[in-house]
Amino acid sequence: MMVRSQYSEPDMPAQDEGWWASVLAEEEGRASVPAGKPSRTEETGKPSTDWARASRLYRQDEIISMRVTSFNRGGLLVECDGLTGFVPCSHLVDLPSQSDEDCREENLSGYVGRTLRLKIIECMSEESRLVFSERAARAEAGKRPELFGSIHTGQHLTGEVTNVTEFGVFVDLGGVEGLIHISELSWGRVSHPGQICKVGQRVEVQVMEVAPERCRIALSLKRLVPNPWETAEETYPINLIVPATVTALVPYGAFARLEKGLEGLIHTSEIPLPPNRSVKDCLSPGQSIQVRVIQVDPVHQRLGLSMKLD
Repeated sequence: MMVRSQYSEPDMPAQDEGWWASVLAEEEGRASVPAGKPSRTEETGKPSTDWARASRLYRQDEIISMRVTSFNRGGLLVECDGLTGFVPCSHLVDLPSQSDEDCREENLSGYVGRTLRLKIIECMSEESRLVFSERAARAEAGKRPELFGSIHTGQHLTGEVTNVTEFGVFVDLGGVEGLIHISELSWGRVSHPGQICKVGQRVEVQVMEVAPERCRIALSLKRLVPNPWETAEETYPINLIVPATVTALVPYGAFARLEKGLEGLIHTSEIPLPPNRSVKDCLSPGQSIQVRVIQVDPVHQRLGLSMKLD
């Protein structure tokens, strides 16, 4: 979560509010057909999905082979024998987890015409949403209910990172995947999840929420360690001078880390700049500096720092 001082822009929303809403942010419009191509419903006027069959396949956690018919920036459109649905990018096994727009489009186009082994992970007829996963199909049929029944809130588990996206990290827990949202990766500021986790890495996580009906498991990495903000006021009293490491430069100043998970903002007005010099002329990420604590707000996770030591 980004920490801000009294000098900064308006407050950001609380870090954990509505985080599931952002899980598929980069796959917005995932269930839609690419522009210019009408859906089967629009072509025939008839429903394009056998929802009774889809519901049965979902409940029984069966594996089904589907043909890729098209793609959009969020993933693949698939169909077979009365079923039409979508496979999000984050649920494809071999798609590179980090690539630019052009590379992703090229990679996705290579799937068209292929047949994939998939499982249904969302079946919502009232919203006309049928979502498939290639990752989920790596577990044997019928495995999902068993796994979901064995996972509970507060549990500590170990898994393998399968995908890193802008909004978080997916972790395979032995046949089902959970998500560590970016706000749950560290008590400190995280610009991109790739700073914390890499594909193939083994990580220990804490289970925050289990939603079998949506095939979703919310995980946390940061809650395995004490929250440094709980003792920040005692550890860093006002006017204390301490060493810090510059972590990022921003238009209104710089961020500096006092300890793991605890970063503060040095506003431009608190940086003694020589005439005609900017922050980037005087500071760089990784640089060791001395700072004075000028504000500690554990409730909102704000820490104000100054390079004016007198």
